[in-house]
Amino acid sequence: MTDATNDTEATDLAPDAVVLDIDGVVVDVADSYRRAILESVETVYGDTIEKADVQAFKDAGGFNNDWELTDAAALYVLADREGMKLGITGFTDAIAEHGGGLDAAERVTEDALSEADWAYVRDRWNPERLRDVFQQLYLGAELYRDLEDGEPDAETRGYIHDEPLLLDAATREHLVEHYDVGVVTGRPEAEAEIALDRAGLDVPPERRFTMDDWEDGKPHPYALTTLAERFDADSVVFVGDTLDDVRTAVNAADVDPEREYHGVGVLTGGLSGAGGRKKFADSGATAVIDSIGDLPGRLDCDRP
Repeated sequence: MTDATNDTEATDLAPDAVVLDIDGVVVDVADSYRRAILESVETVYGDTIEKADVQAFKDAGGFNNDWELTDAAALYVLADREGMKLGITGFTDAIAEHGGGLDAAERVTEDALSEADWAYVRDRWNPERLRDVFQQLYLGAELYRDLEDGEPDAETRGYIHDEPLLLDAATREHLVEHYDVGVVTGRPEAEAEIALDRAGLDVPPERRFTMDDWEDGKPHPYALTTLAERFDADSVVFVGDTLDDVRTAVNAADVDPEREYHGVGVLTGGLSGAGGRKKFADSGATAVIDSIGDLPGRLDCDRP
């Protein structure tokens, strides 16, 4: 894969299919999902992590599911109160060293505390309550009733309505006209449909994978390689805003060497600037773009 640090030097990608993540690519989730992470922990425990810390968890890997990231952030807050000596950087670095994700966060927390303190933290850790609060904050009262089939604690509007579109109509139409387009996202199916409808992107169920379609999540390559098979594509570009998105393409190339997989990092999620470009490149990105609107110019539409 090419050096993604300088976009002007990266080669044309010439794919048959383009697969998109939703969050940070199709819609901006800085004031929706990421806000819900912070405020869910604060609502349940009276304290929370910093906004920038969300990206540290994302970079650690294994947090494609924002409910699980919320659970891990809550573990950090509770353990910090009990005297855990790891700061947020040490905590997320240790999670990465243990393979990423919520299971790793639990192991790191247990290792960092005494037996008694870990038992205290574990007893107060409540993922079920965190998820419920998260959904109420994110969906708002009306959608919470519809999608969660429950009665909300309060009449709220929902952060889902604060998701500016990143995919403009011209880019959408260019991609749909020239490529087979698919979606791989950590969103639940209903929430994915809401975002895709707002963006005017019609992706049928057989061309997308959501949280409801598979258990492993990114960076496991199954969803991407399955879409490649369904498209009968020789070359696939996967566009995402996290390192796990790029790692998904790298892992797909490892397990399916008969096809080309290119991970393209987009700097409209939590990663930005030269530091974000370097992180994407170090994770194996073929290219890094400032926004999804730059993608058509990086793709070769004159392929045979």
